[in-house]
Amino acid sequence: MPANSGEGQPQQTIMSIRTSLREYACTAVALLALLCGAGTVLAQQESDIDLWKAAPSDLSLAVTQVTPALAVEQVAPTDSALTSTEQGATTLDEAFEFRQWRLEKRRQALKDTKFEFNLRTFYFDRSDFSGAEKQAWAIGGWLGVKTGYFLDHIAFGATVYTSNPIYAPDDRDGTLLLAPGQNGYTILGEFYAELRIIKDLGITVGAKGYDTPFINRNDVRMTPNTFEAIVLQGRTKLGTSSSDDASTPTDGGIGLSKDGKEVAVPTPTPAQDVASIKYGLGYFYAIKERNDSEFVSMAQDAGADIQHGVWSAGALYEKGKFNIGAIEYYCADVINIAYAQTGFELPLATDWKLKFAGQYVDQGSVGENLLQGHSFSGHQFGAKVELPIRNALFTAAFTHAWGNTTMQNPWSGYPGYTSVQVQDFDRAGESAFLLRAGYDFPWVDGLSAYALAVFGTDPDQAGQFRQNEFDFNLQWGPKKGVLEGLSLRLRYAVVQQFGGDVNNLTDFRAICNYVIKF
Repeated sequence: MPANSGEGQPQQTIMSIRTSLREYACTAVALLALLCGAGTVLAQQESDIDLWKAAPSDLSLAVTQVTPALAVEQVAPTDSALTSTEQGATTLDEAFEFRQWRLEKRRQALKDTKFEFNLRTFYFDRSDFSGAEKQAWAIGGWLGVKTGYFLDHIAFGATVYTSNPIYAPDDRDGTLLLAPGQNGYTILGEFYAELRIIKDLGITVGAKGYDTPFINRNDVRMTPNTFEAIVLQGRTKLGTSSSDDASTPTDGGIGLSKDGKEVAVPTPTPAQDVASIKYGLGYFYAIKERNDSEFVSMAQDAGADIQHGVWSAGALYEKGKFNIGAIEYYCADVINIAYAQTGFELPLATDWKLKFAGQYVDQGSVGENLLQGHSFSGHQFGAKVELPIRNALFTAAFTHAWGNTTMQNPWSGYPGYTSVQVQDFDRAGESAFLLRAGYDFPWVDGLSAYALAVFGTDPDQAGQFRQNEFDFNLQWGPKKGVLEGLSLRLRYAVVQQFGGDVNNLTDFRAICNYVIKF
């Protein structure tokens, strides 16, 4: 992550903003040209489109704020032990999210305007392998607003983020809760417009949070990543459900017999496994990192001294419990990343349903090789199986990486199945095996816990050593009553390293969120 460049450069900032706007305008023209004639293909429908999960889990580019249902709704990730996706990671099947477009309520855009206030306090204490300590306690969060749709087609949103120190020793910097130097920051991190073109198709222009495997909010500190981008996202159904069939009786089971007499007919069961394809295309010009107070180009944030953005395109096919998809990221002269994922469910009994998932990542330098100064390539595959049993979830996963470099994740949390609280287990030649158990306590509303262990192997590079990690998490988030919106979470991790004459790494985090929507 690039260092905070600080203040005192207004002219440079203005030029950067102008450059960003020119990038948006050029890209918007290209995208709109692709849409010519699309209106005859898709009919109007009341369904809210969430392009590439803007705002706060994978393959998306966003037009409508999604992982909080409104751009303002940037709530903390669900603190449940019954999901094995690590905090800050995004999987492909979580990339495209859709909400119901309720057109009759969007006609009064001002009346539909929503606000969200998220108060967050975060304590972080890590002792590295060398014994050096990173420690801070911060308070802040964000305040966001999202309008309804004017003329049923265009909406606007904005979010202000802030983080300020409560306890932040100067000699313990590096927690990423605060700006470099243990300084606080406040920034307008989201400012965007959403254009709903036709049914299940729209564009978002401006700065916003998104969630895809390698470009996402990575919301595991005080504030999330946000991106200056222009993004198109859509969805196409490959069939119709019973609810789409106009000839299906909807009056409680009254139909007509062959002789024209009314007869009682059974209400059809809605089809739940209609196939669909979700897709997205976007250009990401700049990023505001989690603890930064300004936007920088995507290439600069990755570590290259150029002002290039990232093109991204992907699609996800879903039918019932089966999904398969892929997404591509291309940053000229810096890096190309391809990610593919699939998943399906295998019922064993009424309460026993095995869930399988697989993933593959391919990365490599491109053009002038400006990221590392030389060509490189890296690969990783992973497999995961989950077994939910009543209030418990048991998970096992395996990953293996190879190539001539550690896998890169310059703009997000890493999506690997064995990427956990501290380590990603993605070094060249490194294999890792994960075991995890989570439980939701039924006698306490919103209380859950999980524990996991990841066992790694020796990587290829000399001077790198085998590591194991053990994580323990306890979270409480009441889902009803006066405390709804409150979330408390405790996280503790220990990383063992076998070689190098070092100490165990320990990582403790205490997080409190309180969300108010009005």
